[in-house]
Amino acid sequence: MRREDSAPRPDWDATVRGQGLVYVDTELPDGGIMSYWDETACYRLDLAEVLRLEEATEELHEMSVAAAEHVVARDRFADFGIPPWAAEAVRRSLRERPPSLYGRFDLWYDGSWPPKLLEYNADTPTALVEAAIIQWYWLEDTRPDLDQWNSLHELLVRTWGRIGAGLHDRRLHVAWSNEEETGEDLMTAGYLAETARQAGLKTELLPMLEIGWEGRRFVDAADEPITTCFKLYPWEWMLAEPYGRPALEPGTPTTWIEPAWKLLLSNKALLAVLWELYPDHPYLLPAFLDSPRGMSEYVAKPLLGREGGSVRIVTAGGEISNPGSYGEEGWCYQEFRALPDFAGNRMVLGSWVVDGESAGAGIRESPGLITDGYARFLPHYVDAPRGP
Repeated sequence: MRREDSAPRPDWDATVRGQGLVYVDTELPDGGIMSYWDETACYRLDLAEVLRLEEATEELHEMSVAAAEHVVARDRFADFGIPPWAAEAVRRSLRERPPSLYGRFDLWYDGSWPPKLLEYNADTPTALVEAAIIQWYWLEDTRPDLDQWNSLHELLVRTWGRIGAGLHDRRLHVAWSNEEETGEDLMTAGYLAETARQAGLKTELLPMLEIGWEGRRFVDAADEPITTCFKLYPWEWMLAEPYGRPALEPGTPTTWIEPAWKLLLSNKALLAVLWELYPDHPYLLPAFLDSPRGMSEYVAKPLLGREGGSVRIVTAGGEISNPGSYGEEGWCYQEFRALPDFAGNRMVLGSWVVDGESAGAGIRESPGLITDGYARFLPHYVDAPRGP
């Protein structure tokens, strides 16, 4: 893998906005504007390393599911900050395995082997539209004969088809928080609704705030029952709200995607459990729940929260933290591994999983060691002829 300079398309800004990247502008602290989408450079990968990264991604997913099974079998919900009243619902969800759609691993990878797991965004991962659609059209325009590590769209449609085949009502509600102001959540929800529609489901978009409760079931704004709902809204928020309990009741006739057991994969405590179960595994970094365990350099991550949440990095040179408040739910202490430096840019590799299968990559860069809201997304290509 290497980073290469690349000439931006003359109409790139209007193009990506027209393709759905309406959140391309990021406001900086000084009031300036930077572009989240950056095609002044791109990343080149070769086919052999993509195949190895796909295998690593699927192995990490299998290990993560095994870790969730371990947590349930050992009744370790408290380590994850899951309230006792929700534990049985999580246990039941893992046992029954209702439909699950997708997730994204964030990996440390500099082109050498092996990659290292930084975290698993398994409940509400974003950066999907740019990974699945925007960078694919960039490839079509700039390198039409070459390939890309990107089967996201096809796998999402295929998975929705499998999910739909098991539904007695093929209507799918897709919900998001309209309190998110950039438009990213709306466009992500809209894109997922479109992939479900292409799979033959009847889809309806609605904000989470418009979901109602009539005493025995959830309904939409037209008082129609919500039988299956994809929610771009994290379970830890739902559990803290009044209708979190009804959402987990066994008699409530709503199937939620992602299912409740994804609470275990989207929690940073997963990193510590993985290290317990697979000590010294080449894809893992040491991680602990009780303390740094003598690590001289580490990252303290709150157990709960969506990607980009507050972290503290402790190194020999001092402490670095990103702005924001820290939760009271506990911490995971993971060994510090500085993000790879490519021409002064710190890169993180997002490796997508759809229905347990490796599905593609999205690459983000930051000027510092923390990938935060000021990161940029760069496209990539695979230096191999495009397949049939």
